[in-house]
Amino acid sequence: MTIEIENLSISFGDRQVVKGVTFQVAQGTSFGIVGESGSGKSTVLRAMAGLNTDWSGRIAFSGEAAPLKRPPAFFRKVQMVFQDPYGSLHPRQTIDRILSELPLVHGMKDIDSRIAKVLSAVALPQSARFRFPHQLSGGQRQRVAIARALIADPQVLLLDEPTSALDVSVQAEILNLLADLRVERNLTYVMVSHNLSVIAHLCSHVGVMIDGHMVEQVTAEDLRLGQVEHPHTRELRSLSVELEEPA
Repeated sequence: MTIEIENLSISFGDRQVVKGVTFQVAQGTSFGIVGESGSGKSTVLRAMAGLNTDWSGRIAFSGEAAPLKRPPAFFRKVQMVFQDPYGSLHPRQTIDRILSELPLVHGMKDIDSRIAKVLSAVALPQSARFRFPHQLSGGQRQRVAIARALIADPQVLLLDEPTSALDVSVQAEILNLLADLRVERNLTYVMVSHNLSVIAHLCSHVGVMIDGHMVEQVTAEDLRLGQVEHPHTRELRSLSVELEEPA
């Protein structure tokens, strides 16, 4: 599923937080949006997901413009994975109940089989099905959140800093899992993060945001080579390199 964002603007009251953002994502590829806190990156993602209806411009999936209020069928095609897996999973529901919710809402069949398959897809044991979120590690909870997003066989995953709440070693595992799933299922990703190295690990193309504007779009390869033009991109890249250098 292709994605087209054209002149997207979003305001909260009198404050404009996203200012004419435009980008495209080809089917089966990954696009990252990087920026500091308050740059507007997560606000863009929430509008794409249908969680924010106060926007103007154009959001289109496979050439079809998305309405402000999305129909239920939209959420079978486009799913979001949130930053905090513990906060996004109901603490008093078992993993089985959490994973059953979307298929039940959409009247899908073979729910037991679907749950078993998505648990395997995210490398979780079948025994995890009957546990509660607090009985799992942070990495396991994020795997559950990914499984929940996958259970309806979507075409697009919107990833809102999906590794920022995890330890560095677990971050790499989740990023590698997401990379494998994208290839296996021909998924299209849009991912936001404040961490340039995380974005470059998963995404082939990157948009850099500051103060609501997308000031530059580059390939991940250009980022690695330092072939960037905007001062803010250079600043983010410099900081990322410094953080990765051994002490």
